[in-house]
Amino acid sequence: MKWENNRKSSNIEDKRNESGSNFGSNQNSSIMMLLPIIKMLIGTKIGRIILVVGVIAYFMGFNPLALLNMQESSSSNSSSSVVNTQKDDKSAQFVSAVLAQTEDIWSNVFSKYNANYIEPKLVLFRNSVKSGCGFASSQTGPFYCPTDQKVYLDLSFFDELAKRHSAPGDFAQAYVIAHEIGHHVQNITGTISKVQKAKQGLNDKQENALQVKVELQADCYAGLWAYYSKKDFDSIEEGDIQEALNAASAIGDDTLQKKAQGYVVPDAFTHGSAVQRMAWFKKGFQNGTLESCNTFN
Repeated sequence: MKWENNRKSSNIEDKRNESGSNFGSNQNSSIMMLLPIIKMLIGTKIGRIILVVGVIAYFMGFNPLALLNMQESSSSNSSSSVVNTQKDDKSAQFVSAVLAQTEDIWSNVFSKYNANYIEPKLVLFRNSVKSGCGFASSQTGPFYCPTDQKVYLDLSFFDELAKRHSAPGDFAQAYVIAHEIGHHVQNITGTISKVQKAKQGLNDKQENALQVKVELQADCYAGLWAYYSKKDFDSIEEGDIQEALNAASAIGDDTLQKKAQGYVVPDAFTHGSAVQRMAWFKKGFQNGTLESCNTFN
């Protein structure tokens, strides 16, 4: 994908060097670490004195757990400085360029319907992050939060996409970003709120089936983005579309289920099968219209 000379978005919130953990989780972790020490101290007279001093110190305003938190913070910062490599920063530039292109493309699409496109923020984080939809770790994968209208992305997912899911390539990464932006389009056009209302009173199987339609439409919107990326920006190179299709296939529900548990449960699908995800991406790419992405019809 050709992107180096493209405009970079100003809607990036870089939180890679910020701690993603909250005080509560750190405190619980620290207490668990202290339990063996507390048990040992209770067994001796000197130990009990130390515990009493610690309790008194706590009520006087000093938290003994802060010593452990400081150590964890130091370790975390040291780890972050190692991870924040030149490759990581180049990936951040790539994300910014792709985001900028989605802004230009969706603004153009919305203008055809006499509507204004509201640009989302994209938050880069490492390990964990607090979003408008709650606390999330990098294991969650890239996600869109309708509450704060932000996309959240840990760049380590790109390595996971290549190594764990066998879907390498910059256009595979761009597809993931475009898919999450597709959810933003669904949010500002009212689709997500309508789906949330429609889910009320449904059983798990019916809810999953409805959620699959949401995800497949986001795949189609990613294809629509790719259509204009080629048509208006000439960004697509040979093999790029295949990279996106490989990624769509690799993160299909059936592919993931079979890899994780050895068998497939269609009723538990929440994103769609590999075939479905590829088909809807191709439909958006071939037609380039919102109307062609009506997965709810």
